[in-house]
Amino acid sequence: MLEHFDQQLFLFLNSINSPFWDKVMFVISGKVIWAPLYLGILLYIGIKYKKKFFLILPFIILAVVLADQVSVQLFKNLFQRLRPCHEPSLERMVHLVNGECGGLYGFVSSHASNSFNVALISLLLIKKRWYTISIISWATIIGYSRIYLGVHYPGDVFFGSILGALIGWSLYKLYELTDRKFNVLSQPPVN
Repeated sequence: MLEHFDQQLFLFLNSINSPFWDKVMFVISGKVIWAPLYLGILLYIGIKYKKKFFLILPFIILAVVLADQVSVQLFKNLFQRLRPCHEPSLERMVHLVNGECGGLYGFVSSHASNSFNVALISLLLIKKRWYTISIISWATIIGYSRIYLGVHYPGDVFFGSILGALIGWSLYKLYELTDRKFNVLSQPPVN
C-alpha cells in the first residue's frame, strides 16, 4: 500500500517536467555545484568560531562521511529497493534526464541524506534565521531534484532527509558535549 502510494506520487511529481527544468535540476543535483556552498559554510563557521573551528571541523567531517556511507552501506545495500528508473513495472513511465539513472538501488537517497546532514549541522552552528530558511530550502530542492530526475522515489528522499538530519543533529550534540568537556578541563582549579 505504502509502496504503491510512493510510486504514484513519484510518477505524478516526475511527470511535471520541461526541457528548461531538465537542465536546471540536472545542474542542481550535480555534486560540483555543492563545493562552493560547502566551502562558504566552512569559511563562515571558521570566522564565527575562530579557535573552536578546529574542534568543530572533525565533527563536520565525521557527519559528512557518516551521512554518505550509512545511506549506501546500511540502507541501499540492506533494503535493495530498485530506483524508479530501474523498476521494470515503471518502464517507459519515468522521465529520466540525460539517461543517467545511477546505481541499482535507491533507498535511501544519499543526496538527500548528505544535503540535510549539512543543513542541520550547519544551521545549529550558524544560528541565523535567514540561514536556516535558506539552507533547508536548498536541501529540499536537492531532494526534489532527485525525484524530478527520475532516480528516487519521494520515500527515498524523505527517509534520506531524516537520516541525514539525525546524523547532523547527533554530531552537533556530540560536538557540544566535547566542547563542554574541554571548557571544564581548561578551567583553573577552584581553591
